[in-house]
Amino acid sequence: MSYSDFTIHQLKEEFGIEMIEDQPLFPNPPTSEVSPSLQALLEQYVPLAISISTEKARSEFIIAPILAELKFRFRNRLSLFSGIEFSVEPGKGLNGRCDYILSRSKEQLELTAPVLVLVEAKNEQIPKGIPQCIAEMIAAQLFNARNHEAIPTIYGVVTTGSLWRFLKLEQRCAYVDTLEYSLQQLDHILGILADITVNA
Repeated sequence: MSYSDFTIHQLKEEFGIEMIEDQPLFPNPPTSEVSPSLQALLEQYVPLAISISTEKARSEFIIAPILAELKFRFRNRLSLFSGIEFSVEPGKGLNGRCDYILSRSKEQLELTAPVLVLVEAKNEQIPKGIPQCIAEMIAAQLFNARNHEAIPTIYGVVTTGSLWRFLKLEQRCAYVDTLEYSLQQLDHILGILADITVNA
């Protein structure tokens, strides 16, 4: 079993997760300026990603540039990992590869705590990605605690590239945002990502 095998029911049964789905996580979502270089890149890449219409294309041509922009903007305070193995508790199914991990560290050679945000890329399947993302967030809680960097809130994102939906985990309460953000709201997406990483 791995992160991608979990269902909401299993998360409730095995980890005592309580799902909260009726609250906006960011009632007044922050904004952050979109750099001209990122804007130009996405204007070129987004049509290609949509035409190819695979999860991999959306991940490479839309999601990765947005997260890389965040990393380079805060290079001394944030690390970004893509497609790495994140096996924390294999006996409980908390193992597998994560699409993207953001951590509060400038180190890029090795993932260090605290892990802040887990980002899962899904090809037009945001609801199906939610239990997988929550399982990864549970693993991040354990990883941080074991490395003496426990933080009260872990965030997650499930995204198609075109749509972004945020989650948060506090103790055993998993919150799923009532809102989705589109690429036309990229200033909000970057603002939220900055707020939950470097500004948290």
